[in-house]
Amino acid sequence: MLKGFRDFILRGNVVDLAVAVVIGAAFTGIVGSLVKDIITPLIAAIVRQPDFSSLVLTVHGGKVTYGNFLNATINFLLVAFAMYFFVVLPLNTLLKRLHRETPVVPTTKICPECLSEIPLAARRCSHCAQPVAA
Repeated sequence: MLKGFRDFILRGNVVDLAVAVVIGAAFTGIVGSLVKDIITPLIAAIVRQPDFSSLVLTVHGGKVTYGNFLNATINFLLVAFAMYFFVVLPLNTLLKRLHRETPVVPTTKICPECLSEIPLAARRCSHCAQPVAA
């Protein structure tokens, strides 16, 4: 029973997931700071209102604080923007450069008589025994 648990814990997927969660938690602080300390003040300088939480709609005595929803939506969009343009796009570009696919060189050819695949160096088809041009 413990051997099965050990095998499960040491499986590559579990360890990779654990590392991803820890790195993701640490990276959340960096992205949050980028959005909160750099991007949001730049937008606030353009719009001239850094916080929309004061926007409230009163309906029959009840308060609808749609400003908080606007703040959360803007924060989400800014985090998604920062993640895409500062992490995903550069990483995809780097991976594309590193993993350029090499063209596949064919190792077989088609027999003109029986249409079977045969090695390039073959002089006769192994399926129909017909001579094949090199």
